[in-house]
Amino acid sequence: MRSRHLVYLIGEDWFFASHFYARARAARAAGWHVSVITRTGAAASGLRAEGFDIHGVDFKRARLDPIAEFGLARRIAALYRELRPDLVHHVALKPILLGSIAARIAGVPAIINAPVGQGFVFASRSAKARLLRPFVSTALRATIGARGAIAVFENEEDRRAMISAGAIRADHTALIRGAGVDLVRFRPHVPNAAPIRIVLGARMLRDKGIREFIEAAAILHGQGAEFILAGMPDPGNPASLAEADLRAARHVTWIGRCDDMAALFATCHIACLPSYREGLPKFLLEAMACGLPCVATDVTGCRDAVAADRTGLLVPPRDAPALAAALARLIADPSLRATLGQAGRARAAQLYAEPVICAETLTVYERAITQGAGR
Repeated sequence: MRSRHLVYLIGEDWFFASHFYARARAARAAGWHVSVITRTGAAASGLRAEGFDIHGVDFKRARLDPIAEFGLARRIAALYRELRPDLVHHVALKPILLGSIAARIAGVPAIINAPVGQGFVFASRSAKARLLRPFVSTALRATIGARGAIAVFENEEDRRAMISAGAIRADHTALIRGAGVDLVRFRPHVPNAAPIRIVLGARMLRDKGIREFIEAAAILHGQGAEFILAGMPDPGNPASLAEADLRAARHVTWIGRCDDMAALFATCHIACLPSYREGLPKFLLEAMACGLPCVATDVTGCRDAVAADRTGLLVPPRDAPALAAALARLIADPSLRATLGQAGRARAAQLYAEPVICAETLTVYERAITQGAGR
């Protein structure tokens, strides 16, 4: 009997490697054959070496050419016909929109749609984002529940919003809190007493609050804290900062790409993510697993990850003085840092551990197969 076939459709191979690798391995261990359709880059060879079937397609997140996107949907439909998946898992907005069209053409029996953080269109205040938002919202509402698909959300706010909009029935949704954290790799350490190191790890996007972090560092200059930026610009995202701007930023140290966040966390005292919107930020979950207190913005996704005044502090978005005040409070109070960090580790172990997330994901896969068979 042939193994059941699971196909992930995802915009970037590196995002699959960072956010879905553990779940794909768990699915394979449970008897699924796993394929990935994505734009291939540096991560593809490693994924192939791990035994995943990787199929490259021309995903371009910033592209707005309807003829090119329709051609891409046809290419995906052809791959679906060739691969004959029992279940497809669409990750992020463009894969949901194009994948839903392709799945309908190819007659895929079961679909998971995962909008994750909803990205630039919903986080940015730029004219381009405001122009695109109503069109993307309409298209997402039309496809997220197509043919009885199950929609997987990373936070309850996004789930409730889609149900309230009539885009999908509540019984066709699921809540899976993020990508899962390896609690053995990400574990508490005792860093050097000084200087107090504050780290922000993310793609270098304006929407991640990078500019507010830099401004807060300037406000707190001279208070014995070191501000670290870890991550690279993302040229495919309109909100990306330029490398020249990051190198020129004063009072922060930009270290670029970090391949071992666990080692970096072990040298730090505070994690900070002043983002404008998230699904459920992996950076904060890993920081909590390492026992770091977190300072984040009181926005969708961040307030789901960080329990206010229990595992960290929440501040208004786009407010550098408020961010600086919260960071100053933790810089001055090692006892508070320890209390929040211990609670964060416990929260990560209870809600976000890899085995928990993988088990929840496999349960949703079985639900999708059952619902697909009932259509």
